[in-house]
Amino acid sequence: MKRTIIKIDEDLCNGCGLCVDGCHEGALQMIDGKARMISDLYCDGLGACIGDCPVGAITLEEREAEPYNEIKVMERISPKGEKTIIAHLNHLIDHDQTEFVEQGINYIRDHKLDVDLSKLKIKKAPEKMHQHNHQHGHGGGCPGSRATTFDIPATTAATNMVNGDQPSELRQWPVQFHLVNPQAPYFQNADVLLAADCVAFSMGNFHSKYLKGKGLAIACPKLDSGKEIYIEKLTAMIDHAKINTLTVMIMEVPCCSGLLQMAKIATQNASRKVPVKAMVVSLKGEVISEEWVL
Repeated sequence: MKRTIIKIDEDLCNGCGLCVDGCHEGALQMIDGKARMISDLYCDGLGACIGDCPVGAITLEEREAEPYNEIKVMERISPKGEKTIIAHLNHLIDHDQTEFVEQGINYIRDHKLDVDLSKLKIKKAPEKMHQHNHQHGHGGGCPGSRATTFDIPATTAATNMVNGDQPSELRQWPVQFHLVNPQAPYFQNADVLLAADCVAFSMGNFHSKYLKGKGLAIACPKLDSGKEIYIEKLTAMIDHAKINTLTVMIMEVPCCSGLLQMAKIATQNASRKVPVKAMVVSLKGEVISEEWVL
């Protein structure tokens, strides 16, 4: 599958090894004086090592890579002791990777590792981690692609409504399709909205009526490059994140239909089947058609 993963420019790498020390997952090693990725399985693609590199030799890229495997990471780092394990799990917590944190905690308990879980940066007990899904990310990595979930307290929403302000229903970041992780927590078993870039600008009730309660990805089928990546990400959402439904909202202009076509191809490629709704919006923000196409 294609996913976000780090890329090292060996011509720029000066061999300082700071990124290796900062990679608690053990994905990097110094080999022949250069930092090198030793296995895609260990790279979570969150990019914490980017901030450790003094020469800018590390970036993020979308490429074919094995899915990140938390169990393999725990097997690899367990001999390094408690400090490394806690640093690794806190790194995942900073990036809202709740599912992987749960897997790591379960590994610690199953293998009876001597790790003080109270040192984790979570407000709730580890056994209740599955209920905790809206921490803000504060860790390293690229701010533009750091997975973050959030919500609006009911009191704030009520105040906004009284003042005549329309509250945002966005519950995640990022939203641009090239930046989103198809296996992010906010896509797990979720209803997903895939919207053309222009849709939200044309519809006054986009947030309250169509975005509320959904995971979001936005794209432009005419201007965006790498559309095959979009198809692979949609396929991963269906097969790995196990999304419940997919709603595709496009504008009435002909070029927008490509987004729906990508969704159809992804559903054909996926091993699971999910309902797909197609919605076409006029230039004035009116819904012209709405139907379940798959």
